[in-house]
Amino acid sequence: MKLRELAHGRTGDKGNTLNVSVICYDGKHYPYLHTILTPERVKAHLADVVRGDVVRYELPLLGAFNFVLGHALGGGVTRSLALDAHGKSMSSALLDMDIGEPPGDAS
Repeated sequence: MKLRELAHGRTGDKGNTLNVSVICYDGKHYPYLHTILTPERVKAHLADVVRGDVVRYELPLLGAFNFVLGHALGGGVTRSLALDAHGKSMSSALLDMDIGEPPGDAS
């Protein structure tokens, strides 16, 4: 199953830093995603783009995570030659991550 089946995402940029939020459709999946969406796994999944650290901020009352991805925009919007200099497609790339089905859930 893909992460996009349990959550949606949003992105934002500031210089060469990208924020990617992952928001559960149903809060019951938050504990499961908490165990599998580690900063290390997110960085590995986006390794072609993310050159810096990945920091995860947890928002359990919202059923969401915010990942701050360092050195992920090719120097920033005004310096990058990338087609997606703002990183708006990165939430979609993250949501394409293969994850296992949540235990005891047939969502």
